[in-house]
Amino acid sequence: MKAGVRQFLIAASAAVIFPCAANAQTAAISDDVVKIGVLTDMSGQFSHESGEGAVTAVKMAVEDFGGKVLGKPIEVLVADHQNKPDIASGLARKWFDVDHVDMVANLINSSIALTVSQLAKEKNRIAIINGSGSSRLTNDACTPNSVHYAYDTYALARGTGSALAKDGKRSWYFLTADYAFGHALEADTSAVVKAMGGQVVGSVRYPVETSDQSSFLLQAQSSKAQVVALAGSGNVLVNSIKSAQEFGIPQGGQTLAGLLVWITDIKSLGLSSAQGLVLTNAFYWDRDDETRAWSKRFYDRMKRMPHMGDAGDYSSTMHYLKAIQAAGTDDAQAVMSKMREMPINDFFAKNGRIREDGRMVHDMYVYEVKKPSESRGDWDFYKLREVIPGEQAFRPLKDSVCPLVRKG
Repeated sequence: MKAGVRQFLIAASAAVIFPCAANAQTAAISDDVVKIGVLTDMSGQFSHESGEGAVTAVKMAVEDFGGKVLGKPIEVLVADHQNKPDIASGLARKWFDVDHVDMVANLINSSIALTVSQLAKEKNRIAIINGSGSSRLTNDACTPNSVHYAYDTYALARGTGSALAKDGKRSWYFLTADYAFGHALEADTSAVVKAMGGQVVGSVRYPVETSDQSSFLLQAQSSKAQVVALAGSGNVLVNSIKSAQEFGIPQGGQTLAGLLVWITDIKSLGLSSAQGLVLTNAFYWDRDDETRAWSKRFYDRMKRMPHMGDAGDYSSTMHYLKAIQAAGTDDAQAVMSKMREMPINDFFAKNGRIREDGRMVHDMYVYEVKKPSESRGDWDFYKLREVIPGEQAFRPLKDSVCPLVRKG
């Protein structure tokens, strides 16, 4: 073959190959933008556990990443689901079908997280859950498109339940919020209590939006159980702890156990009311130099210290964007593969990893709320009782019914 003809054929081949490569590179980011939707409670009883804090944390991660990934802009959308699964489903469906949102973040309220994570699977998008706790999200309701990041009811039960059982608190009575999160928290904690030789002497379920828990607390008081376990969250939890103090429940020798307590709850209660509470958490702003540095930045924006939901929203968003960068695309399955492959090492978690069931495994911490005399200042609320290694904190895969789990 003559040299001139050979050069022509090479040039022609390049003309075919390189446009295809260019087109593939352009198509790596769908619609030329990565869209993250923060679906949260902006105005209801869980807004102090999510809401503006979740939005701020996600936006901080996007800004720290540089505002672009693979040369394309990152946009953050925000919506208030009003704690109604039908509204949340409608918003998420519109985001996926019309607005082409790639990842939905936060998802406070377990009923909503369970609904939206299934929708993300259907639409082949990604859901990252930080606000909600139901361990069903990585058990029977797991999906290949969702990640449960900060905490879950299994870890809360494992930490607080075992800590109080070790203190000799063996009889329990549950005040349980009547929705998916409360049910899971009661079930997981009951299992821990019974495994350690304790017993559940009774339980009562209250409407999630109830404003008066007096009758429920009186039932718990009359049970004479050593532990009155509050399997709920939000403003109702704060009010129930205040009411329990007024009824003299802890003064009568019963221990109050807040099974999900946020640092914003302690701020609302004050140390005089909250002192002595034992709680399990994924994050505390004053844990080390890294947590203090990031928390100061968050505080400058929100004028409050962050909790584990805020820290988890930042960390998971950053991990998601790093996975897009590593995958070279925002395709959901390619990104999920990279998220599972890449370890998580930041101020939130060390050597964290996302398992095949979607559970992000990391250390959990058991804290006790300080007495007023022990606190050195504002937001100095916790003293560490125990560190639970990640492999012990979360449900073992051998016990999982998640269909994605391969068992030997």
